[in-house]
Amino acid sequence: MEISYTNQNRELTIYLKGELDHHAAKQAMAAIDDQIEACLPSKAILDLKFVTFMDSSGIAVLLRAYRRMSELEGSLMVRNVPEQTRRVLNVAGLNRLISFC
Repeated sequence: MEISYTNQNRELTIYLKGELDHHAAKQAMAAIDDQIEACLPSKAILDLKFVTFMDSSGIAVLLRAYRRMSELEGSLMVRNVPEQTRRVLNVAGLNRLISFC
């Protein structure tokens, strides 16, 4: 899993690339937590355009980012969600908590 970031005007965009499975989830959570702590954004965007696979471990990554942004009274949005990933997220009911576009 490759992770990169941009931060501009308290808007943190996190780009994930590769498979977001149980092997990559711990690394992704730590990296996202570190960036949120460093930037203290009012809005975080997870860009999943280049995620090739996601299982339930990816759901845990999104929920952790959502919880952290809620603690900061900020918002989380997930964009460029691949169809397979969207199905996983919808089945889990994350579309009721997190904005997907």
